[in-house]
Amino acid sequence: MALLRLNDISLSFGGAPLLNGISLQIEPGERIGLVGRNGSGKSTLLKVLAGQITPDGGIVANDQRVALLPQEVPDDITGRVYEVVASGHDEHRELLREYHDLTFRIGQGRHDDGLLKDLEDVQHHIETSGAWEHYQRVKTVIARTGLDGYARFESLSTGMKRRVILAKALLADPDILLLDEPTNHLDIATILWLEDFLLKYEKALVFVTHDRAFLARLSTRIVEIDRGRLLSFPCIYRAYVERRQAMLEAEEKQWHEFDKRLDKEEVWIRRGIRARRTRNEGRVRALVQMRRERAARREREGVSRLSVREAERSGRMVVDADGVSFAWEGEKPLVNEFSTTILRGDKVGIIGPNGCGKTTLLKILFGELEPHQGTVRLGSNIKMAYFDQLRQQLDEDKTLRENIVDRNDMVVMGDTSRHVVGYLQEFLFSPERIMSPVRTLSGGERNRLLLAKLFARTSNVLVLDEPTNDLDAETLELLEDRLLGYKGTILLVSHDREFLNNVATSTIVFEGEGRLQEYVGGYDDWVEQSRLSLEAQKSVGPKDRGQKKAKPQKEKRKLSYNEARELESLPQMIEAMEEEKGNLIETINSPEFYASYDAARLRTANDRLEALEKGLDEAYHRWDELESLAAQFVKDR
Repeated sequence: MALLRLNDISLSFGGAPLLNGISLQIEPGERIGLVGRNGSGKSTLLKVLAGQITPDGGIVANDQRVALLPQEVPDDITGRVYEVVASGHDEHRELLREYHDLTFRIGQGRHDDGLLKDLEDVQHHIETSGAWEHYQRVKTVIARTGLDGYARFESLSTGMKRRVILAKALLADPDILLLDEPTNHLDIATILWLEDFLLKYEKALVFVTHDRAFLARLSTRIVEIDRGRLLSFPCIYRAYVERRQAMLEAEEKQWHEFDKRLDKEEVWIRRGIRARRTRNEGRVRALVQMRRERAARREREGVSRLSVREAERSGRMVVDADGVSFAWEGEKPLVNEFSTTILRGDKVGIIGPNGCGKTTLLKILFGELEPHQGTVRLGSNIKMAYFDQLRQQLDEDKTLRENIVDRNDMVVMGDTSRHVVGYLQEFLFSPERIMSPVRTLSGGERNRLLLAKLFARTSNVLVLDEPTNDLDAETLELLEDRLLGYKGTILLVSHDREFLNNVATSTIVFEGEGRLQEYVGGYDDWVEQSRLSLEAQKSVGPKDRGQKKAKPQKEKRKLSYNEARELESLPQMIEAMEEEKGNLIETINSPEFYASYDAARLRTANDRLEALEKGLDEAYHRWDELESLAAQFVKDR
């Protein structure tokens, strides 16, 4: 028997209908993944299900308990975790708050008779009012969600705050739990905890998420909002992706046939009076109806065509970090003796819990923060574009257009330029929306705008700090495709496991206490390599347990006289080669170079450029080799 039914629901906020005559029923124990483009109405539908929005038309049949976990954590909540979780029941709230406060104070060692008497009185009132059962339920929910009831809510991380809000929703013991983007701003460990928790949840679940791995693991049915319609796919996520693609291809073919038929009828009616004879009136009416259908057809929304403007290549070595350590004053190290070399073309994912120092690491690697120990060297000809997870690069009071080009009309992209309206339409912004202030945008729209601003710049190094938040699955897949085709270097901070799997060629993982470790591949590769490493450690015999795994020893010797002279001269030689390379590139790119075509001159210039790039690669490699030998010798003395 269905828990909740929607029948012929319609809803509009002045424009095209967000929900256009949709119907849905939710069965006990279902886990429904609600998907659709940004702005398609997913959050609105959740609010209809929760009774927070009344639709324009249709019937909502529901007498079940429904709880909604909103997308954003309210910023006006204060108090202890216990008080926040229990705050949904006003009739018991003050009594239980007082009881909880007294037990906390007594637990801190305050055993005076006045407190004990107050506690006895409060316990009596709890028992006579029936609040004791409610108190036990609060304790049970807090224990199930792994929370500290005495912690201050305002001091918690975003992930823990969302866990508290979830506990508050669970306290009502809802028959249907609604979750709007529950993984937003959560680290991977918390996302995995939430997945495991919800897999054991026995009631019905409807959730919106951009996290494809979360969607694939949890959902038993996929419901998609597409152009105001509701499409139900009673299958797991992977099967839904295949069925949806087949459905879109069939729809496209059907529309193509329809348009061919319409064109043929338009030609026929333009022949003149013969088309208006009585015996053809039915055909004319059919044509009029076809025109209405064509006008009413809501075309599938345009697909964003993300393109990344690449600058000329950087040097082969992009970042070289050796023995880097960093800690904020008075705190434990975020990074402890970390070394890495990032080369041109690497796509490096950075993984770790919230607050571990991922953004700090990026700032250290690119010179915004000085390490307390160790050295960081940047390669030559680096042109970096930075995606900020806090979206601080956007001016809230300016329009979308002004954020991209200020008061100009054209987006200058290297040697080409685009009109800003056409450019932003590729990121799915309508001409009307382009003149709106940024503060009116949703989270997904803000991310798209920041990507538009980022990709308008030429770069050979992309630094992306949580770029996937709030993006719909289709835009995510397109972004992945563009990043895979990017010939420059990418450093990517993300909690999106699927995104890391599809983009990263290697990962740097924060493993606790300032320890960072590098792994080949994406998220799944890290998990597998960690598992194998743990199994190898367990298989070590009792005598060897606790000993560190032997590492190949680096050569330990003093540099010869000639090697020391070579090391001293290499920086000047590299600088001269980089300068010559830059001048040669500028010459080759100038219009004057091609004023009079000279094949031999062009071939000579290209050959010299190739020789310089090869020479620079060899010089950088030799510099790294000699510096490592010198540093190791000094360290081991």
